[in-house]
Amino acid sequence: MQRHLISAADLTRDDAVLILDTAEEMARVADRPIKKLPTLRGRTVVNLFFEDSTRTRISFEAAEKRLSADVINFTAKGSSVSKGESLKDTAQTLEAMGVDAVVIRHGASGAPYRLATSGWIDAAVINAGDGTHQHPTQALLDAFTMRRRLVGRDAGLGQDLSGRRVTLVGDVLHSRVARSNVDLLHTLGAEVTLVAPPTLLPVGVETWPCEVSYDLDSTLPKSDAVMMLRVQRERMNAAFFPTEREYSRRYGLDGDRMARMPEHALVMHPGPMVRGMEITAEVADSDRCTVVEQVTNGVSIRMAVLYLLLGGAVVGSRNVPVVTHPRPPVPHHPSDERPAPTPSAAEEK
Repeated sequence: MQRHLISAADLTRDDAVLILDTAEEMARVADRPIKKLPTLRGRTVVNLFFEDSTRTRISFEAAEKRLSADVINFTAKGSSVSKGESLKDTAQTLEAMGVDAVVIRHGASGAPYRLATSGWIDAAVINAGDGTHQHPTQALLDAFTMRRRLVGRDAGLGQDLSGRRVTLVGDVLHSRVARSNVDLLHTLGAEVTLVAPPTLLPVGVETWPCEVSYDLDSTLPKSDAVMMLRVQRERMNAAFFPTEREYSRRYGLDGDRMARMPEHALVMHPGPMVRGMEITAEVADSDRCTVVEQVTNGVSIRMAVLYLLLGGAVVGSRNVPVVTHPRPPVPHHPSDERPAPTPSAAEEK
């Protein structure tokens, strides 16, 4: 593992499989009565969020606390950033406080890379989403969910997603999730197809390691997983399609379209969902939809990433999690009981 996690494209197949396998170990911790490991005790992790977030921020915070780290939450609203403070000054402030890792979400593509390579801060940097560029832990949790569902929890250990066919549908142009998933799924051997109207595909998409289609109906019958992407209106400054109704008719996933998918196929969504737009309530609430499962798996994946970057124990040539089990209670024996001293006995002493 490298020191930072900036892009899914930086991960080799072995790196990605190691993270997925470590996440399986971390998932077992969540099944215990006490969901805690002492791995990052004494380490300080800052969640540096310049954009609004619910799932990602809470997921990282839960992962950090389950690893016993000291957590500091930073949001741009209510901080000196609103007064004009630069990223450099914020980073140097954190460096002066001696933080060990920074989880950063920023509206500008490239901000996490700048933070990691500028020399402003001597800490591990984890990209929690930067502009329309990358969101590597989202791609990892998506791959983790696919491997668990399509290969199996135990059977999937050490395995990638070779031969699996994944379709990403929707606003690819503004989606960092799409870019990260294309990079990671290609590394893991999956065949990826992007489906979107031409106006919502980026320039140069033909150079990406994937196929491109404009016809959703033709790709569904041969897909093992279909990931619906939200139309990101907050990043749009023009009309990219005529109406919401037209978009939903051509690129939305409803019950009829889901019925054309193979029986084992999954329906995924990185969230937040816009019901009635890219996905209907019937599909979102079906057993095939893994949205809630993806949130659960996100905590395990982020625990694995933090563990491997900050607290991995090297065993042989691999970093493996040292999962400590609670010590069994000492059996109680009547002979262990001793009567409390009487006042007279205490006076004699």
